[in-house]
Amino acid sequence: MEPAAAAPPPTAGISLRQLLMSLGEPLVELQAAPAGLDVEIRSVALLDPEDPPIAHPGELVLAIGARGRAAFPALRVAGRDGAAAVAVKLDTPGQAAALSETAVEAGVALLSVRGEARWDQVDAIARAALEDAPPGRAGEGMEEGDLFSLAQTTAILTGGIVSIEDTANRVLAYSRSADHDEVDDLRRLSILGWQGPEPYLAHLREWGVFQRLRTSDDVITIESHAELGIRRRLAVAIRSGDRQLGTIWVQEGSTPLTERSDQALLGAARVAALHLVRRRRELSADLTLTRTLTAGLLEGSTGPQPLASHLALDAFRPAAVLGFSYGAAEATGPELTRAEVTNLISVHTAARHRAALVTEADHRIYVLLPQLPRSIDIGTLRGWGQDIADAARRHLGLSLRGSVGCIVPGLGEVPESRREADRILDAMVHVDVSTTVAALPDIQAEVLVSEMLALITARPDMRDPRLTAVVAHDARHQGQLAESILAYLNAFGDVRAAAAQLHVHPNTLRYRIRRAEQLTGLDLSRPDQRLLAMLQLRLPPDA
Repeated sequence: MEPAAAAPPPTAGISLRQLLMSLGEPLVELQAAPAGLDVEIRSVALLDPEDPPIAHPGELVLAIGARGRAAFPALRVAGRDGAAAVAVKLDTPGQAAALSETAVEAGVALLSVRGEARWDQVDAIARAALEDAPPGRAGEGMEEGDLFSLAQTTAILTGGIVSIEDTANRVLAYSRSADHDEVDDLRRLSILGWQGPEPYLAHLREWGVFQRLRTSDDVITIESHAELGIRRRLAVAIRSGDRQLGTIWVQEGSTPLTERSDQALLGAARVAALHLVRRRRELSADLTLTRTLTAGLLEGSTGPQPLASHLALDAFRPAAVLGFSYGAAEATGPELTRAEVTNLISVHTAARHRAALVTEADHRIYVLLPQLPRSIDIGTLRGWGQDIADAARRHLGLSLRGSVGCIVPGLGEVPESRREADRILDAMVHVDVSTTVAALPDIQAEVLVSEMLALITARPDMRDPRLTAVVAHDARHQGQLAESILAYLNAFGDVRAAAAQLHVHPNTLRYRIRRAEQLTGLDLSRPDQRLLAMLQLRLPPDA
């Protein structure tokens, strides 16, 4: 430990939250924070493996050399002596759970340092954060792209022309418009001057628009004034608590705004608030930390307490996870990016549930819905998911698949809801599912069949070699024996129905069934062989 016994000089300190914003996900990952993210860190100390463990109040202890289980003594001593946090490297991912349990018992935060990270790098950044470097400075200004993307998404959802302004009417971002004739004078002059022109602003003040924006969360309608060159538009305030951060304006073009423009605009305002809050230097890394903690909770690598503390959430209110996915081939158009899909989902969920959190993992987009009303049901959540899928098809031309995880009693059980959402999405890929958005009770059988097929795919020794021989025969001779057997079994042995589905004569189908049995020794009069065939012949040919 440096210094070995003397306590480090006191400093003003920073919170664990600020430290995480400075170190960032590339270096460390939060595993446990039993005292919350606002615990104060006042100094950094290096724990040498040759020295006896010792700590001081408010320290961040970097347990150099104490990898994995060897860090247990450092955690216990840090908790006993009042240290704020301990950083360790893990030998295996499985050690995180045991170390986290010990950290919670000791009452000290636990950070895991990436294996490729250097301790001197972690030490230098942590000390710089303590001394004088405001966290998040390097990321300042990067949110502008997000605001422009959000403006474009809002334009797609409303069918209008969007601009986002701060409270001084300075334009922060705006949507693209292919037809310049649709743009009215107010928008054109605002974009060119990067600020609303005063003569037009005076009219808006006279009509009471700004007063209503300051005092209301509702969407406000401003009717067209052809004599002033102003077309009809909608406006909504962007707020953080009681403070107005800006305004979103939607101008109507040559076609009327969409039916649900008001709802989309409310959601867009809540998403925009996150970006505008992030523009403030002291909170510039807040959104990144929120996404990291959300992803950690969904994966089960981080407990519920850090996210609940960070966002002041009630960890013991019901929660659920929605999952969304789409094929990579569908996202090739120049106007369609993953950011636009994420924005569309964010806007729609924020309009329905203020606390909704959206993150990406494993090529899927997840919506965490914390502190839900206790009266909410799966049907309501399925409706939210269906509205999002419908909007994606209507506005982006995208076939979005959605799943509704089970409603769990609190944030601690969120990984269970995410696993259920993933099971549903997996089934939608591997078996024929008629619906685009589903909960587990809707497609229980399809999910179980999908999981059985995945097991058979991973375990070739579980397959009937006679059925494998049928598939191989088809591959060699460009035959249709396997397809014919499956159609026959799906039709419950009704030869005429199966033949009609295959567009062949019933006698042709009877011949194929007999031929398959002769070639391989199959006996489709036996129930067990029929059951195996119905499963195994659903595997893709290259499985």
